[in-house]
This record gives sequence, structure tokens and C-alpha cells, in this order.
Amino acid sequence: MPYSLENARSLIAVVVIIVVCWLFSENKRRFPFFLTIGALALQAGLVLALFAIPNSSAVLNGVNAAVDGLARATDQGTQFVFGYLGGGEQPYARMPTDAPPPFIFGFRVLPLILVISALSALLWHWKILKWITQGFGFLFQRTMGLTGPSALAVAANIFMGMVESPIVIRAYLDRLTRSELFLMMVVGLATVAGSTMVAYAVILQPVLTNAAGHVLVASIISAPAGILLARIMVPEEKGGAHLEPGEELKYESSMDAVTRGVQDGVMVAVNVAAFLIVFVAFVWIVNNVLALAPPIDGAPLTLQRIFGYAFAPVAYGIGLSWADSQVGGAILGAKLFLTEFIAYIELGAVPADAISERSRMILTYAICGFANVASVGIMTGGMTVLMPQRKPEIFALAWKSLLPGYLATLMTASIVAALPNALFGAAG
Repeated sequence: MPYSLENARSLIAVVVIIVVCWLFSENKRRFPFFLTIGALALQAGLVLALFAIPNSSAVLNGVNAAVDGLARATDQGTQFVFGYLGGGEQPYARMPTDAPPPFIFGFRVLPLILVISALSALLWHWKILKWITQGFGFLFQRTMGLTGPSALAVAANIFMGMVESPIVIRAYLDRLTRSELFLMMVVGLATVAGSTMVAYAVILQPVLTNAAGHVLVASIISAPAGILLARIMVPEEKGGAHLEPGEELKYESSMDAVTRGVQDGVMVAVNVAAFLIVFVAFVWIVNNVLALAPPIDGAPLTLQRIFGYAFAPVAYGIGLSWADSQVGGAILGAKLFLTEFIAYIELGAVPADAISERSRMILTYAICGFANVASVGIMTGGMTVLMPQRKPEIFALAWKSLLPGYLATLMTASIVAALPNALFGAAG
């Protein structure tokens, strides 16, 4: 489908998102006009650079191939430990006999978090990931006026978790201004960690072309959106620390990096599994209570349908067709009130012909962030351990950061939806 009013419609959502954050601003007179223009241009520029430049498709295909390779490597380790439950040889006949091994989330996705967490720590120790992070930090520092520590922490959020990234600038946490602290929270909620990024891509691979590329790009370009919305709500303050060499995250050796990476990965995997068990159980309980209500449109009322009705206008606003908006609304609601993992699982479970490929792609960007109710608690707990003396300040800003963190991914999805469909190879 060529460029149309449906693409342009999502630009209205960008304006609405900015206005909503301005209404909640602590200083409405200090609206960052130049930062707004710069952030939108940077987002669009990064998308074009990652999708439109010559041979960019080869790079993104390489990302997908790397994810496939990591998934297969993880499967080997999982099968060694868990046997057929991890996709290994079955001890009984399957019907049909040529069917693929069963996809068991706990044995096919959670182990990926351990592998990617350890690999990320190792790449940081080898300075590969560190150089990439510093490159993005320099970009944010030059284009969006961030100080050295804030720029590095924001860049680290693209690849690390919202609790892990502050560790990168641990020596500077006491010197961050209130505005910089809020900025770090918002960007942490607007992006995802590399360990979970790969897991999302694995979930979506069967139903979305170039899933790994889209998830990676989503986390990268949501950072400028998070910066902008954070600055609108809590305007920039004077001062701030300056980055000095040698005061960042360090590992003693490659083995130390792998060991600590595995330990961190275990904590993330356990948290993911625990929250999924609890929230899926809560959904089941709520749906059984709602089943007592009279049917609506000939079908029983469920939490997913309530999300669908409530968030359908949001889904339509960010670029989905009205026909796909209720399915999209259910996924957007699940992301905010449950977790982005549940949202991705639900998106991956939507049949290929139920929504368009373009809608599925837009939703991939819209839910690629940690901004949900549970993550606020995780972030608060982690940051109060790192900065116990700033505990009251953290508690005061944590819930405030949820709104711009959630809206940042919607803004990213709107920017993507506003660009020509042919850029991504998505059908209408």
C-alpha cells in the first residue's frame, strides 16, 4: 500500500503524546522546542539509517541470523540439561511424526536470557559493547544536550536493563540532578534489555518478517522519545556531573564477566518466570469473575476484551486500521497492566490472517519497553539499593515516570507508522 492518510494520521498521535506530557509538566513555560525537533528528527533519521540506506537489509538480516544462531546454541544447552522438554529427541511418538518439537516457554525462552546476559557482560568486558554504548552516548550528548553520565546511562539502557544500566555510572548516581534521575527512569522504562530483546524476537519470528531487526530498532529509537518526554515533564536543570574516564562498570576478567552475567541473568529469568506465573494466574481469576457478567456481543466478557475496548482508540491513533484496533488495544493494555512479555506472547499468538503485517509491526514497536506496573516496582527496588540516600526522591519520581515511559514507545510506533510502508516491506 502506498503512502496514504493512514500513515499521516499517526503524526496526530505524536502531537497528542507531547501535549499530554506537557500538561503534566512541572514547568510548562520551559517547553524544549529545539529538543522536540531534534528528538523527532533523530528518531526518523535512525529509522531511515537502519532501514533505507544501501545494504541495511543485509545488516538486519544478519541480526536475524545472529538471533537464530543464539537460539539454536541455547537450544543445545537446554536440551543437554532438560532433554525433550527443551526440544530434544522425544521419548514418545508425536502426531504427526514430522511435527516440530513443542514450544515450551520456560525451556525455549528463559534460557536465552541467561545466554544473552552472560554474552553481554563478556562483550562489555572485551570493550565491544562498551564502545557501541559510548557511541550512542556521544550521539545523545551531541544531539540532545545530555551530560556525559546521563548520555552513557541512556545509551546503556538500549542494551541493558533499567536496573543494570545505572550500574554503568554508579560512581555518578549521587551527583545526578533530579531531572537527570527522572530521565534515567523514563528511558529505562521506554527501552528493553538485550537479554529480553532476543526473547521477544524468538516469540515473534514465526509471525513477523525480520522480527529481530524490528525489536532491536524499537529499543534504539525509543531512547530519544524517552529523553524528550522526560525533559518535557521534568525540565532540564543546570549542573550535572561530567564523565571521567575509568569510573564505569568493570569486570576483573572474562570469567568474572561470564559469572556475573549468568548470575544477573538468573535473577532476570526468575523475575520473568515469576511475574508471568502470577499475572497469568491473575488474568485467569479475573476472567472467571467476569464470566459471571452477561455476554457482550454474543461473547463472554474477559480482561483482554476490556483492554481491547479501552485501548482501541489508542491503537487506532498510533496507526493501526480500525479493523485491527481492538486486537491491538488488547495487546497495548496487556503491556501496561500485565507485562510486555505477556503482550509479546499474545501478539505472537494472533493468527497471521487476523491482523495485517503492518499492524503487527507497529505493535512490535509500541510494546517494546519495560513501562508497566510491575516494572515500576522492580526499578524502584533496584534503584533504592544503588542510591539509598535518594530513596524519597526515587519513590516520588517512580510512578511519575510510568506515563512518559509508556507514551515513549507509543510515540516510536507512531513515527514508524508515519513512514512509508515500503520502507519496511510491510503490507497494508
